[in-house]
Amino acid sequence: MSQLLTNSLIAASVYALIALSFSLIYGTTRFFHIAHGAVYVVGAYAAYAAIRLLNWAAWGVWGTLGAVVLAVAAAAVLGGLMECGIYRPLRRRGATPMVLLIASLGMYIVIQNLISAFFGDDTKTIRTWPVREGLPVFGARITPVQIVIIATTTLLFVATIRVLKRTKAGIAMRALASNPELAGVVGMNADRVILNAFLVGSALVGAAGVLISLDIDMTPTMGLNALLMGAVAAIIGGIGSIPGAAIGALILAFAQQFGVWKIPTQWQDAIAFAVLLVFLVMRPWGVFGRKGRRVRV
Repeated sequence: MSQLLTNSLIAASVYALIALSFSLIYGTTRFFHIAHGAVYVVGAYAAYAAIRLLNWAAWGVWGTLGAVVLAVAAAAVLGGLMECGIYRPLRRRGATPMVLLIASLGMYIVIQNLISAFFGDDTKTIRTWPVREGLPVFGARITPVQIVIIATTTLLFVATIRVLKRTKAGIAMRALASNPELAGVVGMNADRVILNAFLVGSALVGAAGVLISLDIDMTPTMGLNALLMGAVAAIIGGIGSIPGAAIGALILAFAQQFGVWKIPTQWQDAIAFAVLLVFLVMRPWGVFGRKGRRVRV
């Protein structure tokens, strides 16, 4: 039981970070950014390139930290380029959310194939240290890397909350997500706010890609599943709600980990979408989401 709880907490920490990053972009753009999964993969492979190919691991801890910073920056830049080079021109031409969705799917496929062409389709690993038995904690086993994952995602989550609530850029993102029409009436520069959302959201999902790759191996196709789990967690918790991203991630992680206690592990994705279907039927606005109201004028 203690091991299941520990595994759930590890999975929930990564899901929460992806859900938060997805919600930031979805809240300001109102479309499903599938290429967000490609940004997740780029973050992981940028760290791999720095640590393995450029041999930054030879510099010890500082080299690894430098690789992580490089990976997060690369993810943020890629997200910004997607917004400025693809989505913004399409929006100015009056593209519908469906057109943006198709463009996003196209970018995801292109980036995934570029990664496969450059790095290969085989499984890669960032780890340069030997695999050791986990530390005993309350009857469970947890590795130092998994402790780092939980601590780092918690710090990033708290830091993002402070940015959204204490800075002008964060308040503008919340305002645009809450009421786009009113934000336009008061003269808010929506393009700049959306770009900020892409930069922050892409940096967060790039960090998630690096963190999970420190614990398990990576492949060019790992981004889509991570994106779907993050989106499911965001929907369960209520898209646009910061606490909802954390609660949705916990619900999803606990359902998956306790579900595979009795059934094979290949049913984890099925469990996730079964939980999603239950929420869509019973509470489609999520745990912390607000139920939409129909107003007649």
